[in-house]
Amino acid sequence: MNTIRRLALLVLLALPLLATAAPPKKTHKAKPKAHAAALKKSGTDYVGEAVNFPGWQSVAAFEDEMVARHGFTRAELDALFAQVRLVDAAAQLIKPAPPGKPKNWQAYRALMVSPSRIAAGVSFWNTHAATLARAEAEFGVPAEIIVGILGVETLYGQNTGRFRVMDALTTLAFAYPEAPNRAARMDFFRAELESTLLFARQHQLDPLSLLGSYAGAVGLPQFMPGNILRYALDYDQDGQIDLRNSPADAIGSVARFLVAHGWQGAEAAPYVYAAQVSPARQWEGLIGRGLVAEYALAQLAEAGVTPAAGTPPARLYGLVDLQNGAEPSEYWLASHNFFAITQYNRSYFYAMAVIALGEAVRSARP
Repeated sequence: MNTIRRLALLVLLALPLLATAAPPKKTHKAKPKAHAAALKKSGTDYVGEAVNFPGWQSVAAFEDEMVARHGFTRAELDALFAQVRLVDAAAQLIKPAPPGKPKNWQAYRALMVSPSRIAAGVSFWNTHAATLARAEAEFGVPAEIIVGILGVETLYGQNTGRFRVMDALTTLAFAYPEAPNRAARMDFFRAELESTLLFARQHQLDPLSLLGSYAGAVGLPQFMPGNILRYALDYDQDGQIDLRNSPADAIGSVARFLVAHGWQGAEAAPYVYAAQVSPARQWEGLIGRGLVAEYALAQLAEAGVTPAAGTPPARLYGLVDLQNGAEPSEYWLASHNFFAITQYNRSYFYAMAVIALGEAVRSARP
């Protein structure tokens, strides 16, 4: 009993101390009003870390280049970069995915050519049929290819990104995560940052108003700023290039990009043909030879590749392998225009998805 009373007394003595201690922090506390206001003002899902970018030696050197090469003033650049935020999310998202499951074309296709994406594509095509027809007539790029690209890239503008382009590009240009190709990637993003400033000045835009992906890609077609300068069009002729809010500008710009990267309007669809490969595997040396169609059907046959019936004999092809996880890979003969699409995104999966989605949308239209 003496022990019990002693413990009870200790508890009573401790009560005043417990009453004056700080309350535990809430784990689901609402965002402060200042934080919410900053999010609303920026149009982003983050605020980012305020750092003194103008004080960074690498940023100062970049500003010096912009002054010397393009006539910016150091004061305006200092004022701009003082408002730029470091975004750790961009640095994390840019890292390559960790090794995991093997690539699976059929799973990727199911995601990119889903019923909801096809329905959205039909709606987009119906709404912008005249502009798509105009681009097809002027550039020779079929409407279904443009529709396929915009559907795969951003689901017709539903997912264009909510990062400030200046935040994302500055983070990646000067604080890129450790990687074997870090120096080359930082050079790339510095060039894109330069293009952002030039584009904003050319069109009298606030650079901080530009929103895009974590990598700085903008609008329905997800053009990097350098590609906006080189290929984007004011296709609705309103005096402003706006890839985020103008589907017409996006349509014309995609068509122009593809033509600049080798699209041949005279090459009719389809652009890929199924193929069988021999068990001897002498065809393996034909895979991974670059994003180009360079083999005649006779050369492919000598290597043990059998094309599907109806494959046009006059074209040149590249042999494309599409891995299917634990299932057998698929093999396709890809023509010149297939590889033009890979200049948009250097991926066989991507180009195949663009073609498949475009065909599905075309077939689903009334």
